[in-house]
Amino acid sequence: MSQSVPEAFNMGAWRVMPADNELCRDGKRVPLEPKAMGLLLYLAEHAGNTVSREQLFEALWPGVVVSDDTLTQAVLKLRKALGDNAKTPRYIQTVAKRGYRLCVAVDRSPPAALAGPLNRQRSGWALLVVTAVILIGVLGYRTLYVPQPMSGLPDVSTLKPVPAEGLPTLTVQPFQLLGEDASQAYLAQGLTFDLITDLSRLSSLWVIGSRSILGQKDDGKDALPVRYRVTGEVQRAADELRVQVHLQDVTSGRQLWSERYHQPIDNLFQIQEQISRQIAATLSLKVSEAEQRHLAHRYTHSVPAYEYFLQAQSLLLVRLKDENEKARTFYRQAIALDPSFARAYAGLALSHAADYRNQWMPVGGNALEKARGMARTALQIDPDIPEVYWVLAYVSAQQRQHEKAIGLLKKAISLDQSFADAYALMGGINTYMGQSAKTPALIRTAIRLNPDAGYLYFLLLGRAYFYLGDWEQALINLNEALMRNPANLEGHIYLAAVLASSGDRTGALWEAEEIRTLQTDFNADNWLQTYPMTDQRQGRQLRTALASLGLVETAVSVQKP
Repeated sequence: MSQSVPEAFNMGAWRVMPADNELCRDGKRVPLEPKAMGLLLYLAEHAGNTVSREQLFEALWPGVVVSDDTLTQAVLKLRKALGDNAKTPRYIQTVAKRGYRLCVAVDRSPPAALAGPLNRQRSGWALLVVTAVILIGVLGYRTLYVPQPMSGLPDVSTLKPVPAEGLPTLTVQPFQLLGEDASQAYLAQGLTFDLITDLSRLSSLWVIGSRSILGQKDDGKDALPVRYRVTGEVQRAADELRVQVHLQDVTSGRQLWSERYHQPIDNLFQIQEQISRQIAATLSLKVSEAEQRHLAHRYTHSVPAYEYFLQAQSLLLVRLKDENEKARTFYRQAIALDPSFARAYAGLALSHAADYRNQWMPVGGNALEKARGMARTALQIDPDIPEVYWVLAYVSAQQRQHEKAIGLLKKAISLDQSFADAYALMGGINTYMGQSAKTPALIRTAIRLNPDAGYLYFLLLGRAYFYLGDWEQALINLNEALMRNPANLEGHIYLAAVLASSGDRTGALWEAEEIRTLQTDFNADNWLQTYPMTDQRQGRQLRTALASLGLVETAVSVQKP
């Protein structure tokens, strides 16, 4: 190993002290075994780059034959010391079929110089977690179900086509948080999300870019060309809120409008409405009377309730049990302040649906019943929110009532023509029903409306191509999904199945190892119990592929929730 690595250095929130085999954070010292420290030093020397397992064996155990499990145990001990998680890595990332990567910068400044960069590092990570928020939905969570038949749903046989040209197109970039207080990052996310939501309801405009604000940007080859771009900055100081917004004509590069707001935090909703109205006026959009009412309508009149809601959203899609429970607490606090806050009830529904899907509760069915009850309440309070119908559709899909779910998604699209996630979930449901051939066109439509989509859209495409037997397209899209979210269990499950089915057993066995790293007790049959697949042929196809890798232990029916 190179001797150029300093005796002590900074890495994220930690100070690494090799001479003492210790990590230090906020005055707390954590001892490391020598091999775990050696592993960390080697990864730090190659920070940002993927290091193969073979390189690590040669560097840490030169001339000694050791098992793969020896390295795996060293990685687990290092992650435990850092407080890291393989599913949502902040420090040590597993790179499928390649090795490991230190995904945080190494700072060789002395301790006294650490404060500024460290605060910025914390701020950056907090903002990243918040940005992983809301596909509130995001595929894999929005949820609700109504037992009585829904009335007034549009014809489910046709969808309004997304035009390549005609209506003006606009994208809203994630607002940037200014200042060092990362705990306020949810405000930047909330302003971005609700501005997208407001503008998406205008029939004279196509809004490109999902309200999820999640994931890395695609190359845009399938996206609608964007004519206008909105950017902004947000800063909160005590009870004051500062927001600056810019509207640019992408074609000419000319700034059409810019405004700075400096008002009490209690005026947050007025600021949101003013921004939406000013953008519509600047672009000379035709806004109907009903759309005017939508722009004026806020989901709650309580700013404190709204802040609790945004904090809950930032935790929900971390997709970990503890964070899910914390999110539920924040949703309840929001409802306590405003019992008519429909979106908070929908968020509660999502948290209970997550308990069901991830098998976090002893009786999964009870969790789904709770989700259904919260969803019904949200719909009764405000039947005019597209996201509520998305949630209803997701819960209905979990109950394997797929036709009802598709009808609900049609309703959501009728309320919001730019609702990319509705198209995407519809595509995913078609796969569950055994109609995978319909999925790619729906997902491509979603990607055109949301070129900044995260891993989920690519996962849905890869999943569909697996069942269609198109291994090449399946591999392309699943690798895209895992590049954006290496800790996604379902992505690894389908990649393993594709590799096994296409004859790449070495790659498939590697993926099986990745699955066990993410979930040590993984059993495909247990996982499939709450999986909403209704097509038996496809269920057998997936199970057979996973069984060949030793990921199936018992025979359990996958057709009953």
